[in-house]
Amino acid sequence: MIGEIASFQRDISAWYRQNARDLPWRRTRDPYAIWVSEIMLQQTRVAAVMEYYQRFMGQFPTIEALASAPEESVLALWSGLGYYRRARMMHHAAHIVVAEHGGKMPATAAQLRKLPGIGDYTSAAVASISFDEPVPVIDGNVERVLLRLRGEPAVKGHPDAPGLSDLKAAAQELLDTEQPGDFNQAMMELGATVCLPRAPLCAECPVRAYCRTQGEHETGPAKKMRSVQVSYALIRQAPGPRTAILLAQRGAQESQMPGLWELPLVDPAGLAEDGILLTVRHSITNTNYYVTIYSLLPDQRDRLQVPARSTRWISARELRSIPLTGLARKVLKRLKIMPGYTGMGPQVLIEGEA
Repeated sequence: MIGEIASFQRDISAWYRQNARDLPWRRTRDPYAIWVSEIMLQQTRVAAVMEYYQRFMGQFPTIEALASAPEESVLALWSGLGYYRRARMMHHAAHIVVAEHGGKMPATAAQLRKLPGIGDYTSAAVASISFDEPVPVIDGNVERVLLRLRGEPAVKGHPDAPGLSDLKAAAQELLDTEQPGDFNQAMMELGATVCLPRAPLCAECPVRAYCRTQGEHETGPAKKMRSVQVSYALIRQAPGPRTAILLAQRGAQESQMPGLWELPLVDPAGLAEDGILLTVRHSITNTNYYVTIYSLLPDQRDRLQVPARSTRWISARELRSIPLTGLARKVLKRLKIMPGYTGMGPQVLIEGEA
């Protein structure tokens, strides 16, 4: 068994060295940079994170820079990435690291877990990659690889599905303790690029000789999405592409995205179809939002479904400096209102975004 594990480690590590994607956070062992990337990658695709990561690190290259920034500036830079609680928790954790640890990230998974917003996965990733602590990581990709290697059902709730403690034990047994960071990244890369949830590329798998499922994979039913119809208004303060637009700020008591700015909700009843500027599908977690954007005049603000006190005229120049919801950012870019764009016109966009 020990010999088989050693062979597994050699095979997956050799494959990773030849096939790993060139990602900016893989060019460093700086624990702050690794931490930022891992927080951003939670529930977010790598392709979407790339631009945000580089911009974020350019603005906040050190944990001291992040800790000293106003929360609104952090949220503005995060705007469009979604799951804004991640940014708030990271900002809070940065304050703690600077105040209590002299600006040095804790070096063990156990110490890292004491920081807000850092759980088992993120702590293990940072500790193993940056500090060579021999702790395995288990994200969705690694879990899938482990289950298939062991020939166990991947459907949550299945009576024979293993628990987290079983998976941790299996991951610890396989872990290359001499190069834990590289090995963990190899396991994650395998799950992300080869051992896919559906239609896995078994013929390209470097460790297929150790896999007990051999192409038969129980992955569970597709996620069911619910549909919601919603309408927003675009109100310009005056004619012309450079004029200010009316935005509404979500209340601090909102369960989702508190404090972020968005286009104001509007009652579509009686609004003319020729006033439609854009239709868009915007997906968040398990919900598809089918959104219609109407063009209204300032004297039609009585149609809005938000408190007047929550609204404010925002100039095009200000849009990049305030925290916008992902949907608002998407719409304003598509309508060419965000800085760097001119003009606007009716459009139709059907697009999903997690």
